[in-house]
Parts: sequence; structure tokens; C-alpha cells
Amino acid sequence: MATNSGESVLFVCLGNICRSPIAEAVFRKLATDSGDINKWRIDSAATSTYEIGNPPDYRGQVCMRKHGVPMSHVARQVTKEDFLSFDYMLCMDESNLRDLNRKANSVKNCKAKIELLGKYDPQKQLIIQDPYYGSEEDFETVYEQCLRCCRAFLESHS
Repeated sequence: MATNSGESVLFVCLGNICRSPIAEAVFRKLATDSGDINKWRIDSAATSTYEIGNPPDYRGQVCMRKHGVPMSHVARQVTKEDFLSFDYMLCMDESNLRDLNRKANSVKNCKAKIELLGKYDPQKQLIIQDPYYGSEEDFETVYEQCLRCCRAFLESHS
């Protein structure tokens, strides 16, 4: 659990079974490896209700195992409380961004800074495409993008 001086980040995608749990797992590993894990509260969530209660997509799990990144998550939907308790909500595409901004408008005293995770990509790939209907290579691409973005985000906050 983060200390009072810590920061918090919520990774968000449509279903919370592909992109956002990958980003969460990658960020958690980077923060652990850098010794900063105790400074962070890290989670992920969905804009939709489609996959609530489900584990991450098996192809994402295979990809994470291949890269030695532990991943344990159960899909959940973003709550009003998330807008009040997280410092950052980092999402994957414009649709997620629109959904989060719309929900944030109905929350008094929204604390979260809502951004695209791809904003932090040194290779300027702003959008992290949903790999759900794609192949294992698409999950690999998501992993690589999340790794670049999460590393840059973490470095900008250390």
C-alpha cells in the first residue's frame, strides 16, 4: 500500500482484460525493479461492464509470462471513487478518453488527471490499439508500447 506521500495510477481500457491489465502489470514490475513500488498505488479498470469479474485475456497472460512479468487481476469497471482517489487515469485510446472525461464531468472534485498512456511514448505512438480481435503479435505490440510508456511515465515521476 502506498504511503501518504505516494502517487496513484489507474490504467483504463474498454474491457479491462487486455491493454489495461498489461499496463498495470508492466508498471508494477518497473516500479518494483526500480525500488519505487511503495510510492505507488496501482490498479486497472474498464470503461464498460462487458468483462467484470473475468481474468485477463489468456493471450495477454502468455505474453506477460514470456517477458517474466507477473500479472494477477480481475476485471472491474471504473467507479466514481476512482476519480476522487487516483492521481492519474491513463487510458489507451480516444474512445476511453471520451468515456472517462464524460464520467469525470459528473464527479464533484475530480482529482484524477485523465490522459492517454501513449502521451508518454518516446516513439510517439499515441494510441494503444485493442488486441482482442487480433493475434498474439498484437498482444506483443501492446506489451512493447506499455513498456515504453510506463517506463517514461515512471521516470517523469521519480
